[in-house]
Amino acid sequence: MALLKLLPQDPGDEGTQRCRLGPATFSSLGATLGSPIGINLPTGSCLCTAWPRHDLADGYLQLDLKCTTRGVKESQLRNLTLNADHLKLLEYHKLRKVAVKVVLKNHTLKKSMSDAILQEVVKELLRNATVSLHHVVNFASILGNPVACVEILSLEPTTEEAGLVTLKTNVTIKEVVSLDWYNHLMEDNTSLMVAGMDDVSSCLKEMINLPLRFPKTLQKLGLSVPRGVLLVGPPGVGKTLLVKAVTKEVGACLFCINGPIVYGSRPGESEENLRQAFEQARELSAEGPTVLFIDEVDSLCPKRGSSSNAPENRLVAQLLTLMDGIDRENEMVVVAATSRPDALDPALRRPGRVDREVIIGTPTLKQRRSILQLITANMPLSPDVSLLELAEITTGYVGADLAALCREAAMQAMSYVCPDSVNVITMSDFYDAWKKIQPSSFRSGVGLTDFKPVTWDQIGGLEDVKLKLKQSIEWPIKFPEAFVRMGLARPKGILLYGPSGCAKTTLVKAAATSCHCSFLSLSGADLFSPYVGDSEKMLSQVFRQARANTPAIVFLDEIDSILGSRSVGRTGHGVQERVLSVLLNELDGVGFQITERRGNKAELESVGQEKMENDKELELQEVFNKDVVVVAATNRPDMLDDALLRPGRLDKVIYVPPPDQKEKLSVLKICSEKIPKDSDVSLEAIAAQANLFSGADLENLCREAALLALQENRVEATPVKHRHFVKALETVKPSLTLKELAFYETFFRKLELSL
Repeated sequence: MALLKLLPQDPGDEGTQRCRLGPATFSSLGATLGSPIGINLPTGSCLCTAWPRHDLADGYLQLDLKCTTRGVKESQLRNLTLNADHLKLLEYHKLRKVAVKVVLKNHTLKKSMSDAILQEVVKELLRNATVSLHHVVNFASILGNPVACVEILSLEPTTEEAGLVTLKTNVTIKEVVSLDWYNHLMEDNTSLMVAGMDDVSSCLKEMINLPLRFPKTLQKLGLSVPRGVLLVGPPGVGKTLLVKAVTKEVGACLFCINGPIVYGSRPGESEENLRQAFEQARELSAEGPTVLFIDEVDSLCPKRGSSSNAPENRLVAQLLTLMDGIDRENEMVVVAATSRPDALDPALRRPGRVDREVIIGTPTLKQRRSILQLITANMPLSPDVSLLELAEITTGYVGADLAALCREAAMQAMSYVCPDSVNVITMSDFYDAWKKIQPSSFRSGVGLTDFKPVTWDQIGGLEDVKLKLKQSIEWPIKFPEAFVRMGLARPKGILLYGPSGCAKTTLVKAAATSCHCSFLSLSGADLFSPYVGDSEKMLSQVFRQARANTPAIVFLDEIDSILGSRSVGRTGHGVQERVLSVLLNELDGVGFQITERRGNKAELESVGQEKMENDKELELQEVFNKDVVVVAATNRPDMLDDALLRPGRLDKVIYVPPPDQKEKLSVLKICSEKIPKDSDVSLEAIAAQANLFSGADLENLCREAALLALQENRVEATPVKHRHFVKALETVKPSLTLKELAFYETFFRKLELSL
């Protein structure tokens, strides 16, 4: 199979459409002088006519890129070697009619040239040219020529190979555009796929299509044409990709403005750059539908009010003036994107400038599955890979995080074997990647805690407490349909109270592990700050973080030290009272902001409509679990404010008692599971002697017995004997007291009577 090395073009062949070939290639193709040849290139195809090389050397190829498909550039063909199979001899017919799109070198020529003159110029340029459907014929090399290129839209007679334009061919001009608009429109020739944002995409498409396609209809209805859209969403959710995909789908031209490009060092330079950018977009919109995209608009339009930021204030005023001055006759829509809507100047967000705000929330369960399906479409996946399971465990992940997860899984698969011999990516690769790739929102979060997974079986005893926690946290997440069918609502908050060391924190970790939900932990040391208002702001931020990553558990450990009680005559606790007020508002749903939405409102309201059974189940699960569960733990329940314990707030109060005889034995078995024990060890006897021991005390007892055995023989550790446990009982003292247990029993009975 012959290989042809691509050489630079012969200077005399520029604009002639000639392809220089050796005799052997001529013979193998069966070509004659001037025969049309189609050449398949890595970035497209080229249409040339066959001509012999001057030196008659074989193995080389020189071609003229006069007629190519879009996207073929000379710089991409350097040092390229082609197979002879990439060349194909084409049949051609003399064309009766050809329809074209004409691209002029600048916008001024489009205004000055008449249709009749342009018709004659294009017909003369195309004379004796061999063309093919959807190919672009370039004339940029011809000096003094106003036409940059011509795109072939249709041929008659219809042919898929080639056609010759003659003097008798009727050339019809369907469209005339400038080179700038054509380059912007064809800038990205690749197809952009967006998953999980169908509703937002349709909303954005509607906002772009209405003013661009139906301006006269809106005027007849007496409506002003909407010109501005603001996209709000967390970083990495796909705002920029969505704008590019929608713009390409509606056939509009995309013109982008970025903050770093606009800002200049000289006074007034930033405003001048912004004016020039708007003027370029206005010129493009005079030729066709144009979308002016301002990415990270908060950097160009921050809140005004500080006298020290005079340059920024001038830039904000300039941007607002330019948006007000958009000509309604031009087909231009301004789309801005930000992840910090609160940082924007309020003057930008009024109707007339920004007519609609489109909120892109953190992907829901169903949306994450759609995104994973799109990302893994071309990946060799093992049959054991469950995208639904991956979507369930990736709570809080945005599109960029899911793409990083899949990339890391592929790298994990490559690390085990030779990179060239990777066959499939397994579920274990995704699990390994999941341990490394954390959601981007977690990297700057407050209170986000990573912990070693804990299963229910690792907690000895407390079966009644486990059941109550499963009913309150795990069951609503795993069986939402059953709760909806029974008319049950999940509790807003749960209070665990009981003596220290009885596994209150471990129980919450086990609940978070079993549900695969986000876990945010707060203590008094994390929350309190010497600055006024900082503690309340931090607590609100924790809840915003949790709502963005639902289902989520917010764990308030030692809540009595964080909040306390608003008792009469108590002074010096203003911070605790303000934090308590914020927590009560968050539990009541007052702190929820519209920009924190998960998914969209229409999607949340469509649960009862007809849809696929699997999708309905996923959607129901996401809607039912969109709330945040607050779990608090304390060993001083009497110190809490009464308003916190009413139904609708911490409405599920669970007493975590100290272990009884049976539960002590269960705890000892779990704690001593990895300890080598002698046959004379009787855990039942040890449990009977461990009076007033909590779960933490029993764990400490097992550790102390193992250390005593190690002291006797450090070189070869012998199994732990019963006497080691007996000796450990003499040194390890219980942390519980009869007075403390009586207090909890009294409080428990009092609570039962009040309920």
